[in-house]
Amino acid sequence: MQVYGDDLAYIHDVGHGDFARQSAPGLLDFLQTHGLTSGLVVDLGCGSGIWAAALDQAGYSVLGIDLSAAMVAIARDRVPQGQFQVGSFLATELPSCAAITAMGECLSYLFDPNNTDEGLLQFFCQVYTALQPGGLFIFDVVAPGRVPGAGPRRTYREGPDWVVLVEAEENLEQQVLTRQITSFRRVGELYHRDYEVHRQRLFQPADLEAPLHQVGFQVKTLTGYGSFLFGPGHFGMLAQKPSPAEASD
Repeated sequence: MQVYGDDLAYIHDVGHGDFARQSAPGLLDFLQTHGLTSGLVVDLGCGSGIWAAALDQAGYSVLGIDLSAAMVAIARDRVPQGQFQVGSFLATELPSCAAITAMGECLSYLFDPNNTDEGLLQFFCQVYTALQPGGLFIFDVVAPGRVPGAGPRRTYREGPDWVVLVEAEENLEQQVLTRQITSFRRVGELYHRDYEVHRQRLFQPADLEAPLHQVGFQVKTLTGYGSFLFGPGHFGMLAQKPSPAEASD
């Protein structure tokens, strides 16, 4: 299964980077208001490194992890000072860090067959262990209602040298959103045509609150990152590892 190949990674970077750019100020504010003004931030599903660049500019160290080698190559060019790895968020050893983020619906993607309830619980345990006391785990996921109306929804976007066509449909019985993505990218005098299928888990807040509490996190559901609000069928979570004083209360 192809995961953001060269052409789609390029298109996503140049044509769909607004979510990361608009999320960055609110995410930075979350970190700073919780006293996390420096240290290592692990960026899961780092994509082309837009959020990693904001972290670097704000003085944080950054480790970005993404399943797409093409995305990681762009991120390395964008943030030469950062560290980046190709891999699944479910199969990566997480270092000790101040915060872990997984923006852009990273935890919903079903590229890794281990993205199950049991797999996520084990992952949340690893996140909790990696975080320093008081550290934050911030992420957003897809929920039912992301695709408006009944049946498939087709959308079309284009840029100076690319076109992307998406057919999206929710299966509420399986709690899965499927996007069929056809892209065209001009390279020289020719256009590359590519096709990818992305499947994502649909979550309700309670689906994630329970295992996060079970691991030991203090949890808050988010409707956006600061003043940047999510649309329908989209929510976030801010989970904090208690400090020793809080844990003993």
